[in-house]
Amino acid sequence: MSLCSALRCFIRLKRRNVAVGLVQQRALSGAEAVNALRPFYFAVHPDFFGQHPKEREVNENSLKRLNGYLETLQRPGAHSVQPMKLTFYIRDTKDGDEPDLTAGFRPVTFTLHSSDVLSAVVNVLRSCSLPHEHMKSHSTQGTSSTQGTSPQGAQPFYRPIKWDKSYYSFTGFRDPEQELQQAKRVEPTLSLWLRKNEPEATKKHKASVPRRDELQRLKTELCLKFSLTDIRWQRSWGVSHRCCQLQSLSRLSLQSPEALIPLQGHTVVFADESGMNASGDVMLGTMDVHHQWLKLMGRLPSLRGLQQQSLWLKERISLLLGGAVVLLPDRTGSEQPIAEHYSSLNAFHKRLLSERVRVHPRSLEGLGLVIDNNRSIPSLHDLGYFLIPVTSDPLKLQAFLQSHAPEARRRTQRHLQLKREEELAVQQCLVSLSLHTLSKESSISSLQMSLCCGRLLELRPPLLQGLDLRVSRYYSVLQDGDLCVPWDWNY
Repeated sequence: MSLCSALRCFIRLKRRNVAVGLVQQRALSGAEAVNALRPFYFAVHPDFFGQHPKEREVNENSLKRLNGYLETLQRPGAHSVQPMKLTFYIRDTKDGDEPDLTAGFRPVTFTLHSSDVLSAVVNVLRSCSLPHEHMKSHSTQGTSSTQGTSPQGAQPFYRPIKWDKSYYSFTGFRDPEQELQQAKRVEPTLSLWLRKNEPEATKKHKASVPRRDELQRLKTELCLKFSLTDIRWQRSWGVSHRCCQLQSLSRLSLQSPEALIPLQGHTVVFADESGMNASGDVMLGTMDVHHQWLKLMGRLPSLRGLQQQSLWLKERISLLLGGAVVLLPDRTGSEQPIAEHYSSLNAFHKRLLSERVRVHPRSLEGLGLVIDNNRSIPSLHDLGYFLIPVTSDPLKLQAFLQSHAPEARRRTQRHLQLKREEELAVQQCLVSLSLHTLSKESSISSLQMSLCCGRLLELRPPLLQGLDLRVSRYYSVLQDGDLCVPWDWNY
């Protein structure tokens, strides 16, 4: 071998090792990402926001979206994903270290536009002003590993750190696991908690009655004036907040009545951002000014066109997949923009056509499926519908749907039965306990709601008459007098 040939061979080997090192630098596993984000998770975990339902709900939604974003980045062959805007409420820290349970919190909004898990994790920590120095070891890991990496490019050894309890006793640092256990400490009995908090709830409820009447008046007036199907809210805002939003829309209707005509036939949702969601509802951003709302009105005809095309694609997909109906989960349907939803449906429809999937007509009739951008493999939800990735292999998907159809029907029937039992239990509670309203959080299942109502009918607490009760996962008295009680409350 000549000297030049040897040099070229050496340079190729060095380039290969450098490339392997760069890949290792970016390839952060799911376990490593979770461990690296521990300070972040304990600063935003919803269980620490039990007395703040609005902030708790925002963090729950944002965590689900963040986890889906990280899962997408970990898929094989994933080079880039769409930027994602997230908002979290961060608990304040003491001395810039561990989150403080007794302190307040601050809102943080940032946009993720990373092409790998490592940079996404660093972006999250940096945006939330949390320590991220420990990520430098991952960034330099690829470079150091090239010196001792085998030609096959073996992955470096990794072992997550789990400190012994004695470490926290000796150093005085807070044990995050112990903090979480304290936050989930056993709550008092329902009777004791009601005796202590019912007077405050009654006082707040009576004070909110005029605002509730004004809210209902404005809602009815706007629905009739513009032939709206309904007016809803994406978040659990208080009555005063919702009144302000309706008053703002009412003022705009007086200033520019013709501009709001495109709203006819739609449901209006006051949300985080303006646009049209996957369900076809018109979303009005609560932080937007009237000028931005008017710009949205001008775009509604084109957005309605996307909605019609989406409906057509759903029908075509249903025909190709044996009559299974394309569904939208409540949470996704109220937040996903219509353009993003149409893009997913269109990409999925093209994949089905390319492989000429042959599912027997009506063989999956009565079943539902959700097309999910944040999934890599198909699965069956507990409620009986299928969760299908956009990038599914059509032939493998066909086999999956047909093999799991019997179990999907069983779960669907079970879910429908539980819904009927829940509706009956709620009506019995409203009448027997003389409640003003009875509702639940979206995270409470039908089974949990039925069990809670059954136990309330057994106990028959006399302090609930005329009040608004919300079944949740924590105890709280909201600003308008609503009582939140955990579904598994103690006697």
